Amino acid sequence: MKVSDAIRTKRAVRKFLETPISDDVTKTILNAGRRSQSSKNNQGWQFIAVRDKPTLKALSECGEWAGHIAGAALCVAILTPDPAEKFQTMFDAGQAAAFMQLAAWELGVGSCPASLYDFERTRQILQFPPEWHLRIALSFGYAADEEKLSAPPKKGGRIQLDEIVHWEKW
Repeated sequence: MKVSDAIRTKRAVRKFLETPISDDVTKTILNAGRRSQSSKNNQGWQFIAVRDKPTLKALSECGEWAGHIAGAALCVAILTPDPAEKFQTMFDAGQAAAFMQLAAWELGVGSCPASLYDFERTRQILQFPPEWHLRIALSFGYAADEEKLSAPPKKGGRIQLDEIVHWEKW
Protein backbone atom coordinates (compact mmCIF):
# COMPACT_ATOMS: atom_id res chain seq x y z
CA MET A 1 0.00 0.00 0.00
CA LYS A 2 1.31 3.45 -0.88
CA VAL A 3 1.47 6.01 1.92
CA SER A 4 -0.84 8.34 -0.02
CA ASP A 5 -3.43 5.55 -0.23
CA ALA A 6 -3.21 4.92 3.50
CA ILE A 7 -3.64 8.63 4.27
CA ARG A 8 -6.59 8.88 1.91
CA THR A 9 -8.40 5.75 3.08
CA LYS A 10 -7.62 5.45 6.80
CA ARG A 11 -10.70 5.60 9.03
CA ALA A 12 -11.19 5.49 12.79
CA VAL A 13 -12.34 2.06 13.89
CA ARG A 14 -14.00 1.86 17.30
CA LYS A 15 -15.65 -1.57 17.20
CA PHE A 16 -13.45 -4.61 16.98
CA LEU A 17 -13.66 -8.36 16.51
CA GLU A 18 -12.49 -10.60 19.37
CA THR A 19 -9.62 -11.76 17.12
CA PRO A 20 -6.23 -11.26 18.79
CA ILE A 21 -3.41 -9.42 17.05
CA SER A 22 -0.32 -11.57 16.56
CA ASP A 23 2.98 -10.72 18.22
CA ASP A 24 4.54 -10.02 14.80
CA VAL A 25 1.82 -7.53 13.84
CA THR A 26 1.98 -5.94 17.30
CA LYS A 27 5.75 -5.50 17.00
CA THR A 28 5.38 -4.01 13.52
CA ILE A 29 2.92 -1.45 14.90
CA LEU A 30 5.15 -0.61 17.87
CA ASN A 31 8.23 -0.35 15.64
CA ALA A 32 6.42 2.18 13.47
CA GLY A 33 5.95 4.37 16.53
CA ARG A 34 9.56 3.91 17.57
CA ARG A 35 10.72 4.99 14.11
CA SER A 36 8.61 8.15 13.97
CA GLN A 37 10.15 11.60 13.90
CA SER A 38 10.72 13.58 17.07
CA SER A 39 11.98 17.03 17.94
CA LYS A 40 15.78 17.03 17.88
CA ASN A 41 15.59 13.21 17.61
CA ASN A 42 14.73 13.18 21.31
CA GLN A 43 12.54 10.07 21.04
CA GLY A 44 10.88 11.15 24.29
CA TRP A 45 8.33 8.40 24.62
CA GLN A 46 7.73 5.00 26.09
CA PHE A 47 4.97 2.62 24.99
CA ILE A 48 2.94 0.25 27.13
CA ALA A 49 1.29 -2.46 25.01
CA VAL A 50 -1.82 -3.79 26.74
CA ARG A 51 -3.79 -6.90 25.75
CA ASP A 52 -5.27 -7.91 29.12
CA LYS A 53 -9.08 -7.48 28.93
CA PRO A 54 -9.62 -6.21 32.52
CA THR A 55 -6.83 -3.66 32.02
CA LEU A 56 -8.33 -2.55 28.68
CA LYS A 57 -11.70 -2.11 30.40
CA ALA A 58 -10.17 -0.07 33.23
CA LEU A 59 -8.31 2.20 30.78
CA SER A 60 -11.50 2.71 28.77
CA GLU A 61 -13.01 4.37 31.84
CA CYS A 62 -10.25 6.99 32.06
CA GLY A 63 -11.54 9.21 29.27
CA GLU A 64 -14.99 10.38 28.28
CA TRP A 65 -14.66 9.06 24.72
CA ALA A 66 -12.25 6.17 25.39
CA GLY A 67 -14.84 3.36 25.53
CA HIS A 68 -13.47 1.77 22.36
CA ILE A 69 -10.38 0.67 24.29
CA ALA A 70 -12.46 -1.92 26.19
CA GLY A 71 -13.20 -3.88 23.00
CA ALA A 72 -9.74 -3.60 21.48
CA ALA A 73 -7.34 -6.50 20.98
CA LEU A 74 -4.46 -4.15 21.80
CA CYS A 75 -4.05 -0.75 23.38
CA VAL A 76 -0.83 1.21 23.12
CA ALA A 77 -0.41 3.82 25.84
CA ILE A 78 2.01 6.53 24.72
CA LEU A 79 3.91 7.87 27.70
CA THR A 80 5.84 11.13 27.54
CA PRO A 81 7.79 13.41 29.83
CA ASP A 82 5.66 16.18 31.35
CA PRO A 83 3.85 17.73 28.35
CA ALA A 84 3.65 21.10 30.12
CA GLU A 85 7.45 21.48 30.04
CA LYS A 86 7.96 21.43 26.26
CA PHE A 87 5.30 22.05 23.63
CA GLN A 88 6.88 19.59 21.16
CA THR A 89 6.21 16.68 23.54
CA MET A 90 2.62 16.12 22.44
CA PHE A 91 3.48 16.79 18.80
CA ASP A 92 6.08 14.02 18.98
CA ALA A 93 3.60 11.68 20.71
CA GLY A 94 1.10 12.47 17.97
CA GLN A 95 3.60 11.56 15.28
CA ALA A 96 4.32 8.24 16.99
CA ALA A 97 0.56 7.65 17.17
CA ALA A 98 0.07 8.49 13.49
CA PHE A 99 2.91 6.22 12.38
CA MET A 100 1.51 3.32 14.43
CA GLN A 101 -1.99 3.84 13.07
CA LEU A 102 -0.81 3.96 9.46
CA ALA A 103 1.30 0.82 9.91
CA ALA A 104 -1.71 -0.94 11.44
CA TRP A 105 -3.97 0.20 8.59
CA GLU A 106 -1.59 -1.27 6.03
CA LEU A 107 -1.84 -4.60 7.88
CA GLY A 108 -5.65 -4.53 7.96
CA VAL A 109 -5.82 -3.52 11.63
CA GLY A 110 -8.15 -0.70 12.62
CA SER A 111 -7.37 1.86 15.31
CA CYS A 112 -8.63 4.92 17.12
CA PRO A 113 -6.91 7.42 19.42
CA ALA A 114 -8.25 8.20 22.88
CA SER A 115 -7.50 11.07 25.22
CA LEU A 116 -7.21 9.90 28.81
CA TYR A 117 -8.02 12.51 31.45
CA ASP A 118 -7.94 10.54 34.71
CA PHE A 119 -4.17 10.86 35.03
CA GLU A 120 -3.71 9.29 38.45
CA ARG A 121 -6.01 6.38 37.64
CA THR A 122 -4.02 5.56 34.48
CA ARG A 123 -0.83 5.62 36.58
CA GLN A 124 -2.41 3.20 39.09
CA ILE A 125 -3.63 0.87 36.35
CA LEU A 126 -0.38 0.71 34.37
CA GLN A 127 2.04 1.33 37.27
CA PHE A 128 4.38 3.64 35.37
CA PRO A 129 6.89 5.89 37.20
CA PRO A 130 6.02 9.46 38.24
CA GLU A 131 8.32 11.12 35.70
CA TRP A 132 6.17 9.74 32.86
CA HIS A 133 2.75 11.04 31.79
CA LEU A 134 -0.08 9.41 29.86
CA ARG A 135 -2.42 11.54 27.76
CA ILE A 136 -2.87 9.49 24.56
CA ALA A 137 -3.69 5.83 24.03
CA LEU A 138 -4.52 3.98 20.83
CA SER A 139 -6.94 1.09 20.48
CA PHE A 140 -6.17 -1.52 17.83
CA GLY A 141 -8.10 -4.46 16.48
CA TYR A 142 -9.66 -6.04 13.44
CA ALA A 143 -12.78 -4.11 12.47
CA ALA A 144 -16.09 -5.66 13.50
CA ASP A 145 -17.56 -4.11 10.35
CA GLU A 146 -15.22 -4.68 7.40
CA GLU A 147 -17.07 -2.04 5.38
CA LYS A 148 -15.70 0.49 7.86
CA LEU A 149 -12.27 -0.12 6.39
CA SER A 150 -13.24 1.37 3.03
CA ALA A 151 -16.22 3.58 3.89
CA PRO A 152 -16.12 7.19 2.72
CA PRO A 153 -15.72 9.82 5.42
CA LYS A 154 -18.88 10.84 7.29
CA LYS A 155 -20.41 14.32 7.33
CA GLY A 156 -19.64 15.20 3.73
CA GLY A 157 -15.96 14.35 3.79
CA ARG A 158 -12.98 16.50 4.59
CA ILE A 159 -12.81 20.29 4.38
CA GLN A 160 -11.62 21.30 0.94
CA LEU A 161 -7.97 22.31 0.60
CA ASP A 162 -8.77 25.80 -0.70
CA GLU A 163 -10.87 26.45 2.42
CA ILE A 164 -7.97 25.89 4.83
CA VAL A 165 -4.79 26.86 2.94
CA HIS A 166 -3.61 30.44 2.73
CA TRP A 167 -0.73 31.14 0.34
CA GLU A 168 2.12 33.35 1.52
CA LYS A 169 -0.11 35.30 4.01
CA TRP A 170 -3.56 35.00 5.57
